[in-house]
Amino acid sequence: MGAMNEFLLQAAAIIIPLVIAIVFHEVAHGWVARMLGDPTAHEQRRLSFNPLRHVDPFGTIILPAMLWLTTHTAFGWAKPVPVNKWRLRDPRKGMMAVAAAGPGMNLLLAAVGAVLLGLLIRFAGENEAPWLQFVADNFNNFIMINVFLAFFNLLPIPPFDGSHIIEGVLPRAAARQYERLRPFGFILLFVLLLVIPQLFPDWGVIERVVVPPVLWIGEHYYNLARLVAGL
Repeated sequence: MGAMNEFLLQAAAIIIPLVIAIVFHEVAHGWVARMLGDPTAHEQRRLSFNPLRHVDPFGTIILPAMLWLTTHTAFGWAKPVPVNKWRLRDPRKGMMAVAAAGPGMNLLLAAVGAVLLGLLIRFAGENEAPWLQFVADNFNNFIMINVFLAFFNLLPIPPFDGSHIIEGVLPRAAARQYERLRPFGFILLFVLLLVIPQLFPDWGVIERVVVPPVLWIGEHYYNLARLVAGL
């Protein structure tokens, strides 16, 4: 029973920060789209922090939790907030801003998590109560999950946010050619992050390509936590 309770606490310490990170990510897209002229998300009642409006059971909870427990990477998706770029005042630049809003929100949330972790360390002192450890685990996971989500979503692979930013930077003719990759984006990502690591584990795709930049970014947030904690 003890082992089961420990597993449930570990799962909760992943799922809670993951759901918060993804919901805020999606709502940020809708907020910025509305600010720039597209009220579609608002009209469809998706500018809500109710997780049930955004959560995809497999993409938001099951797959990311499995990845985090096995590889300490967090890749997942929610039900996308609807954005109609043709309702934006400037569709090309507007889509870049809307796309950047999600990862930007995750980086902001990681900073909030770092501050909260630092405050917890500062005021908890030597207290080792189990509930404090659970809260600390949530803050730790919250920092790194948000960093992972920001990093993954900035990859220039359709349909991730980075692909919309790339489309806005490319010349229009090149952007149209690049957009043709969009239907194959998830297949490509699935192959790169799940199939190749299973077939060729010695290549270390995740360990060598994904983990180092994420850890480098994450370390800056932990430095913030140390600063707040007075360490």
